[in-house]
Amino acid sequence: MSSKATRFQRKVQNPSASLPEGSLRVLQITDCHLYEDPRGELAGIRTLDTFDEVLRLSKNELPEQDLILATGDLVHDASSEGYGRMMARFQAYGVPVHCLAGNHDLPNVMNRCLNCKSVNSPKAVQYQNWSIILMDSTVPGKEGGHLNSAELEFLESSLDENPDSFALVCLHHHPVPVGSTWMDSIALDNPEELFSVTDRYDRVRGMLWGHIHQTFEGNRNGVRLMGSPSTCIQFLPRQNKFGIDSQPPGIRWLELMPTGIIRRGIQRLSQIPVELDLRSVGY
Repeated sequence: MSSKATRFQRKVQNPSASLPEGSLRVLQITDCHLYEDPRGELAGIRTLDTFDEVLRLSKNELPEQDLILATGDLVHDASSEGYGRMMARFQAYGVPVHCLAGNHDLPNVMNRCLNCKSVNSPKAVQYQNWSIILMDSTVPGKEGGHLNSAELEFLESSLDENPDSFALVCLHHHPVPVGSTWMDSIALDNPEELFSVTDRYDRVRGMLWGHIHQTFEGNRNGVRLMGSPSTCIQFLPRQNKFGIDSQPPGIRWLELMPTGIIRRGIQRLSQIPVELDLRSVGY
């Protein structure tokens, strides 16, 4: 079997009205870029406002979720105040929230601030017959990512310890090219080491990330590869240089079936914020 990752056109899916017993509804929230200042802006929009709007969207338009995965770049300036606002909103949402760090986060600050019974930053969690493994791909002072030996060893031991569970592997940085030269230059720099582990476990069924501020759908040896939109600005896909897309902020929903099948889709706000500056040349 070829180990090459392939990208494919996603068929439009809607959340299921009902799921088989033992299924999980999961919401992915990523790249929120909140600030110490609640009025903090990225490319002209207040990121706290769009974060709040996306949470309302998921409450109003999606079935009730079992858990949320927050996959990095949660607070742009890594401030305790920014994490505090996020914590308050996640607690009010009313389901477990599991977080991992992105390159704009400080893991130690994030782990300290997002730390209560319902909102936390575990290395792995078990729900039904699914293991969800959250990996830290951040490198201090770098925009790109790397998985060190401890992270890879933890991944392998987690898969060994749960041989009867399907697995969803989560990280911030994308492990496969998305076709944008500037973005692929700050991807995960050792994806072959990650895949050397996951390729040996056929119960790994999905790999989920943020960082790219756009939707990506792919497949590698039967493993769903999924990149997701940001709750604030979106990046133009397949570009050599940085560019902002006119797509609205969004989230990804997942349905993890007891058979190992993953259904998934993207839900977006109905329109882009009017303040968005599409001419911005960086973030």
